[in-house]
Amino acid sequence: MFVPWARLSFAVFAVSWGANQFAPMQLVYREHLGLGSGSFTAMLGSYILGLIPALLYFGRVADRIGRRPVILAMVPVSIASSVVLLLGAELPLLLYLGRVLAGLASGMAFGAGTAWMKELSADAGAGVGARRAAVSLSAGFGCGALFAGLIAQWLPAPELLAYVVHIALMAVALVLVWSVPDDHVPRTVQGSWRLSILSNPRFRWGVVPWAPWVFGCATVSFVTLPPLVSDTVSEVSIAFTGTIAALTLLTGALIQPLARRIARHDESLGVRIGVGIGVLGFAAGAGTAYTDGPWSVVVIVAAAVLLGAGYGILLISGLVAVEHIAPADELAQSVAVFYCLIYLGFAVPFVISLAAPHLGFGACFAAAAALMCAGLAIGRIHAATGSPVEART
Repeated sequence: MFVPWARLSFAVFAVSWGANQFAPMQLVYREHLGLGSGSFTAMLGSYILGLIPALLYFGRVADRIGRRPVILAMVPVSIASSVVLLLGAELPLLLYLGRVLAGLASGMAFGAGTAWMKELSADAGAGVGARRAAVSLSAGFGCGALFAGLIAQWLPAPELLAYVVHIALMAVALVLVWSVPDDHVPRTVQGSWRLSILSNPRFRWGVVPWAPWVFGCATVSFVTLPPLVSDTVSEVSIAFTGTIAALTLLTGALIQPLARRIARHDESLGVRIGVGIGVLGFAAGAGTAYTDGPWSVVVIVAAAVLLGAGYGILLISGLVAVEHIAPADELAQSVAVFYCLIYLGFAVPFVISLAAPHLGFGACFAAAAALMCAGLAIGRIHAATGSPVEART
């Protein structure tokens, strides 16, 4: 636990916990504050307003001045996000601010933390750093949702206690990460804001078209699916939401060692498998339109496992690809760009919530599966027509 990469891993785990502890709280805020699903989805999505600018800016800062200063500065921001969310029980507008701060902390952590993890894992083999970072992130997401859901279901003052746990975790993370060595050599020139990875055809055509479906799969699983069976699981609906989120994300974490081995030998194979499993997950989600009672719960559990596996395989495949493509002095920024792309998938549940009343959930899930396949096909077509989208450099 006390080797450097493991201490950093705990910090990434803790900030990811904070990023997703909000997910199972929908029913809590519906009861205490009268929030509808549209308002809650907007609050959940406001996370990206802090995340994307922070990813782009602090990824660059981490490449310029080093990884540790960014990670150490992230800790108080993450703590502040939970403090503000805790206060939001009395002033709902603060819930938006708390989610934006959670996004800011995540943006500070993910680019710098993934690059730092790669450097701390340099002796462990290609792709190990990406896997460790991805597992830490996914485990944090999953555990944050699970324990927040359990606390909200069965312990008093859930709108307060869930966030106190995260504050304690971040305090431990600060102690653990404080002395982790940072051997990154800062850039000596200012350079431009233009990243070489953005002009790389392998990234533009082989990663960008499918990247939003990394979190498109995951967020549909734990945001869109649980309310579809709320009547069936009404007595434990909050815990069920947290459990589905945890099942999705922890499945993604558990499959990542296998995904790394696949991606290490053939990144494109990992992407094809991830998209295929994701399509099966959306098909299972569509099955909720044709089932009810206990069978609908079984179908959603199956969909969560499949969507989680698709998420995990695509996440690690993308991170390994970025590690291979990006220059060493642009690694944190390049990882940040990839995270920005995958977080666009947070918009998918919101789009489905707007379209489903008119089209039905089955049609929405079918459209999502078709768009995933189209993203994969774009890269394959460009590879077949001579664009340099090979599996490896």
